[in-house]
Amino acid sequence: MQNTSYSIDFSIVSPVYKAELIVDELVKRIVASVSKLSENFEIILVEDCGGDGSWDKIVENCKKDKRVKGIKLSRNFGQHYAITAGLDHCKGQWVVVMDCDLQDQPEEIINLYAKAQEGYDIVFARRSLRQDSFFKKLSSRMFYKVFSYLSGVEQDGTIANFGIYHADAIRSVNSMREAMRGFSTMIRWVGFKSTAIDVEHAARFEGKTSYNWKKLINLALDIALAYSDKPLKLIIKAGFIISILSIILAVYYLVSYILGNIKVPGYASLVVCICFLSGLIILINGIIGLYISKIFDNVKQRPLYFEKHKINI
Repeated sequence: MQNTSYSIDFSIVSPVYKAELIVDELVKRIVASVSKLSENFEIILVEDCGGDGSWDKIVENCKKDKRVKGIKLSRNFGQHYAITAGLDHCKGQWVVVMDCDLQDQPEEIINLYAKAQEGYDIVFARRSLRQDSFFKKLSSRMFYKVFSYLSGVEQDGTIANFGIYHADAIRSVNSMREAMRGFSTMIRWVGFKSTAIDVEHAARFEGKTSYNWKKLINLALDIALAYSDKPLKLIIKAGFIISILSIILAVYYLVSYILGNIKVPGYASLVVCICFLSGLIILINGIIGLYISKIFDNVKQRPLYFEKHKINI
């Protein structure tokens, strides 16, 4: 770690989305927990335009305690862009990233920091006993296995964004300004000495998760395309396999023709080959098109987010 002086000991960054009934409890519990470590901290709440009264609650808490800081984005950019906005403004030597739904429990910050003092730059919170439905846990496990394969980066379904990170690691993540954002993947990619500890995972304080299969798949595609060329390699393998099968099929039809088993030669094989290869060509062009679209997004070099309001920053 660099010997840099920091004006703040801890920065807690939390993206806020549709959490009007949670914000007060979130701030209260963070303050109670982190105050046991230091009074010199900041809480950065980034409101991602959920359309409810979350921003009003953030404003109220900012007025009560100047250590609470609020950022309101101009529109809904997404969780990982909201995290980026918070990380761009944090000043702490240690940075905690956590969701706002209180399934990530602020009380665990003390344990995360204690583990970091053993010489780690990154300490992930591992949810060994997730308080989610059986279907959600099963689908999540399947999702992360496929995600790990496609992205080329080992993913652990029990670890999400929650953890404590040294400012050096956060600076490295902040230097990565590509359009596709995925904090948990990016913080792994930058390296640094890391570990994970088991934490207690709570039931959601209020409401239900905004993540659905569509959002998960879109996130997986973004990160897989941003960090890996495996989909392109799969296309090459598919092409090789199809070439081998085509040779086998050609030999089969040749033998069948010689034996006189084909009464109307060419019709069935022609239709099957056209349909199959047409679908494959469309699939290949689609994957290549996705890569080109991501390149296009990065070449434009647009800002990752826009801020509408800031308080105490």
